[in-house]
Amino acid sequence: MGKGRLELKRIENKINRQVTFAKRRNGLLKKAYELSVLCDAEVALIIFSTRGKLYEFSSTSSMLKTLERYEKCSFGPPEQRKPAKEDLQEQSSYQEYMRLKERYDALKQLERNYYGEEIDSLTTNELESLERQLHCSLKQIRTIRTQSLIDKLYEQQKMEHQLYESNKTLRLRLDEESQAEALQWDVHAHAHTNGMVYGHHHHQHQVSHPAHGAFYHPTGCETTLQIGYQTEQISGATSSSMTHHHHHHHHHQMQGWPA
Repeated sequence: MGKGRLELKRIENKINRQVTFAKRRNGLLKKAYELSVLCDAEVALIIFSTRGKLYEFSSTSSMLKTLERYEKCSFGPPEQRKPAKEDLQEQSSYQEYMRLKERYDALKQLERNYYGEEIDSLTTNELESLERQLHCSLKQIRTIRTQSLIDKLYEQQKMEHQLYESNKTLRLRLDEESQAEALQWDVHAHAHTNGMVYGHHHHQHQVSHPAHGAFYHPTGCETTLQIGYQTEQISGATSSSMTHHHHHHHHHQMQGWPA
């Protein structure tokens, strides 16, 4: 249900009147600025509030130049007296300040509109334009957010790959050191085993081959060591021993028993 046509008459409610003045003033200043930019027109706008506060806009660097041009076109040649140079500079600075201020106010009003504030006075076209701008801004924000997440994910994957490669290198180095240590232990064990075997054989060699004077002590007597036996001596000795034994045994028998 659309708005009804507003009756053009003085608003009796003071608060509503002030609100309407602010909205319409900003809209008028905005339209004056758009007209000067879009159509390259020289625009001058002067507004006084009920309290006498001045609101103005000039598309040129000096409101005074526009007023002089207005006087020349409306009331003939301007007066011969020209303002002082200092006054012109001050007026130019003030006009520049007012222009920037109006631009600032328009941007602040647009910002409030983006937040959904003070949109009751906007037309249907202005609301649709605002909606399109918000939609484009939201789309751009989502795109930037998605790209940021993708970049973070890429950095994390890159870091993960670097950690994997570092871990792989450390694992290979650890395996090489373990193999080298195992080989060193095998060499030491083999050398220790060979040393023990060599010591055992050397000890046996010393025991089986004692020194020349370790166990040999001369008796101090002459010995006649012969290898082999002489048959005659052994036979004679044996016969003599057996005859003596037989005679002795017979002698004992004769003494103990009668014959």
